[in-house]
Amino acid sequence: MLLNIACIAHDKKKEMMVQFCIAYKGILEKHKIFATDNTGKLIAETTGLNVYRFLPGSQGGDQQIAARVAYNEMDMILFFRDPITPGTYEPDSMALLKLCDMENVPIATNLATAEVLIHGLERGDLDWRDIVNPKE
Repeated sequence: MLLNIACIAHDKKKEMMVQFCIAYKGILEKHKIFATDNTGKLIAETTGLNVYRFLPGSQGGDQQIAARVAYNEMDMILFFRDPITPGTYEPDSMALLKLCDMENVPIATNLATAEVLIHGLERGDLDWRDIVNPKE
């Protein structure tokens, strides 16, 4: 089953996201990958994965992904947040988290949860998403 997976990473977490995508390229390449601009560029350049890129997070890329969540067009979000460095992005982050909760879209905000989701994806634990978001 093909899922739509969004990847977002704050600046201090971009390298971790890239390493995650390298490690799980074999799983991710079976799905459609979306990302904010800079994160998507890094993922595509280092892994060769085909990544659909939205605007940079600072210019509304997080909000574009949140809109896709609201329309039930995203099946999983990998959002490596930086909880330490203060940023103007916090309101956008909270809106995305709220939408994922409302629409029952699995979201990982750290490496440990992302690993659980990616292994669940590989096992087929997320096949129920095809019921709520059928792909043609």
